[in-house]
Amino acid sequence: MPPTKLAHVVYQTNRMPAMRDWYASVLGGHVVYENPRLCFVTYDDEHHRVAFVDFGPLAARPGTEVELGPKPVETPGLHHVAFTFESMAEFLDNYVRLREAGIRPFFCVNHGPTTSMYYRDPDGNRVELQIDNFATAEEGQAWMLSPAFDRNPIGVEYDPDELVRKFRAGVPVAELVVRD
Repeated sequence: MPPTKLAHVVYQTNRMPAMRDWYASVLGGHVVYENPRLCFVTYDDEHHRVAFVDFGPLAARPGTEVELGPKPVETPGLHHVAFTFESMAEFLDNYVRLREAGIRPFFCVNHGPTTSMYYRDPDGNRVELQIDNFATAEEGQAWMLSPAFDRNPIGVEYDPDELVRKFRAGVPVAELVVRD
């Protein structure tokens, strides 16, 4: 029997304040609980969606602050965590809010099933913010079986500022999310 949902993601870090602040800002969330070694952040009805643990001297190594950064793509392990927005308006409003705060995506792509923006948190972890391009999961899965998806499963890059401009100009969302 499958689980009902993915409950939360926990990051081990020695940059607790930076990670807490970044995720609370990016996700529009708030801290539910925090002590010097543990922090829980939520943005919805779940008691926590993202957590951080800091094992202090057990985890910290000299120079770690300098050495942390984007993880090489070929490194085994978790590649990214994705968060879905309800609408194109919320997705783009969040992008503009983050851009104005100096937080910019490093990769924007229409995958077909989703329109996505990828960011790096203070520890270099990749975080995907997305909207679903189809009304149902079944429609998205059907598109993933199409020849277009098979030819290019990664997707087509886009300019997020241009997407904002088109959306604000009244271009229908159905046109904005179409991928060849």
